[in-house]
Amino acid sequence: MPLLKPFCAWRPRSGLEHRVAAPPYDVLNSEEARLLAKDLPESFLHVSKAEIGLSPEISPYDEQVYATAKDRFQFMRDAEIMLCDPTPRYYIYRLRMNGRDQIGVAALASVDAYLQERIKKHEFTRPDKENDRTRLASTLNAHSGPVFLIHRHHPTIEALTTQIISTTEPTYDFVADDGIRHTLWVVEDTQTIQEFSDTFNQMPTLYIADGHHRAAAAARICQKRRETSPKDDSPQEPFARFLAVVFPDTQVRIFDYNRVVRDLNGLTPDLLLQQVSTIFSLVPANTPVRPTVRHEFGMYLSGQWYSLKATLEPDQEQDPVQRLDVTILQERLLNPVLGITDPRKDTRIDFVGGIRGLEELMRRVDSGEMAVAFSLFPTAMDELLAVADAGHVMPPKSTWFEPKLRDGLLVQTF
Repeated sequence: MPLLKPFCAWRPRSGLEHRVAAPPYDVLNSEEARLLAKDLPESFLHVSKAEIGLSPEISPYDEQVYATAKDRFQFMRDAEIMLCDPTPRYYIYRLRMNGRDQIGVAALASVDAYLQERIKKHEFTRPDKENDRTRLASTLNAHSGPVFLIHRHHPTIEALTTQIISTTEPTYDFVADDGIRHTLWVVEDTQTIQEFSDTFNQMPTLYIADGHHRAAAAARICQKRRETSPKDDSPQEPFARFLAVVFPDTQVRIFDYNRVVRDLNGLTPDLLLQQVSTIFSLVPANTPVRPTVRHEFGMYLSGQWYSLKATLEPDQEQDPVQRLDVTILQERLLNPVLGITDPRKDTRIDFVGGIRGLEELMRRVDSGEMAVAFSLFPTAMDELLAVADAGHVMPPKSTWFEPKLRDGLLVQTF
């Protein structure tokens, strides 16, 4: 079973890449996407968030949305806004953020490897988001948003990507509206393609960083089509693969993923402080608290920041899940004190990527939308890999990855 394979990507016609490539579907709400794509008829948001072309009263999960997405994707191909490569290739995808490079290889990953946990996950999925991506991909017969995978650093992969970048001109090279530079090289040389395949397929495991819902959706589509067409029960079938970009663990950066809670579960601010002080070491702070070490947290309540610190028993420090700061906050405070028993489904909690800064936490509390906010120290890469290797999962929204891969830059059809 090949872990990764080259493929024939549908991708923007040269010169349109900066207009087609769009932010991931899940970092924008419908209104934000509508505004961003208003003057960009080529934007892939018209496919990945097709509700923007319909009345705002229509639910993003209405059947019209998926039908519209299918029509828009077909239009982009018919109008040659997107073209398909004639032979299978790998694609080198470099993201540059604040002068820092992250270089990955775009390929098709094996659904069977995912089902057999050779491609490891570290989070559960939310049913509504998984259903949405399943319906979209099944309607399109395409995976358009890549799953962000991680491999442990390998010198051969590094050497191959370095050689391609240093000796060939990129196919695309543009700076998106968020300041991230996206550069893509198409790998056509058959010997280089084979070297990539041989090296990747000898790796014991890959890890999902971002895109758990897209990977789960691909697995559901594959299993459903195998059930309805048993003759297609083969890892070589196009639907037995999903679009991915795989990066070395040494280049990937994880940001903090912070929490805001809508109410205090019936407590007054003073009572919350009393309870929190029995669980953590609590000290008022004169400035916003961005934790600098593990087991330190910031709490913003009634216009005041506090620094919280936790201590763990030795056996807890040895457990890959129990030692996570997201676990500590959930099990010691969010659940027992604020009543957030299931953060995957509870509408009283929301999650704010660290890229938005502490100012976003303060804004949401000061506006009255939320009652309290918590800042966390980012989950470390070795913590993520340890949880995945142990076959465990983290609490929801444990990791926030930046920079984000663009939708529509490469599309896999099946």
